[in-house]
Amino acid sequence: MGLDAISGAMQVIEFVVPLFNERESLLRLHSQLQDVPLSHEYTRRFIYVNDGSTDGTQQILSGLAAAEKNVTVIELSRNFGHQAALSAGLDAATGDIVISLDGDGQHPPSLIPEMLKLHEGGCDIVQARRMDEKKSSGFLKRLSSRAFYRILSSVGEVEIAEGSSDFRLLSRRALDALRRLPEYHRFFRGMVVWIGFPTAVIPYAPALRIEGESKYTYRKMFSLAADGLFSFSLMPLRIGLLLGTGFIVAAVLELIYVASFWLTGFRERLVPGWASLILILTVSSAINMILIGILGIYVGMIFREVKRRPVYLVRSKTP
Repeated sequence: MGLDAISGAMQVIEFVVPLFNERESLLRLHSQLQDVPLSHEYTRRFIYVNDGSTDGTQQILSGLAAAEKNVTVIELSRNFGHQAALSAGLDAATGDIVISLDGDGQHPPSLIPEMLKLHEGGCDIVQARRMDEKKSSGFLKRLSSRAFYRILSSVGEVEIAEGSSDFRLLSRRALDALRRLPEYHRFFRGMVVWIGFPTAVIPYAPALRIEGESKYTYRKMFSLAADGLFSFSLMPLRIGLLLGTGFIVAAVLELIYVASFWLTGFRERLVPGWASLILILTVSSAINMILIGILGIYVGMIFREVKRRPVYLVRSKTP
């Protein structure tokens, strides 16, 4: 339990919700969040981030902010993507506890009281883990998702539970630590694990979308997976080293093959110049690929640091 709760001061819970063309579900989701039962020691605020919606979502958000003082609306200048919109909401959060969730209603608000209990028990991060995938997504999505998390946990810097989502609770100190990570390509499912704060994982069965269809296309999912893989693993850059090593092995085998003809007295079977040419090409290719792989690692590390574009740009903020 936080110091504010011990001293009797009311703690602020902020709900951070990125939105992209969720006009049909927005008001119902807001009503669900308003109805979440909270104890007397908590008060709630809302931060909605409009990620370049084109369906009238901003008009509804403006009306909501005008009607309720505890609602903040951030309108981005264009569609920057889910992780960027989530960054905008987290950067604006000033509460003691921040809970992020999607705007389509598939992250059940009914799970929030249980998340708060785990936080009160000493967890700075409560991560919701998506279960029951068979009923809510297709076979290809389940297979690719499972493969991604297994690969990333095997070769990456962090181990992410399969089915992790952006439905999570963050304490104030966990959020402050998360804000110190400056990278441009955001993958919060890995970033919250990387900061290393006490974490609890809570399973949930995804609810049906309130209205409309998913805006998360396979292209966007692939882009998010690529950001996660390249942000938390240098394995793609080490492929050159692996291929170079393979070429070295091939060169050694070729050398043994050629030597066997000399040692057994069947030199006439060798094509003049062929063996030396192939051997030189193989060895030189191996060396080049090893050097390129080593340089690639350093270039990749530098690339992560030197790009300092803003993750998002804000067009308006209310209030």
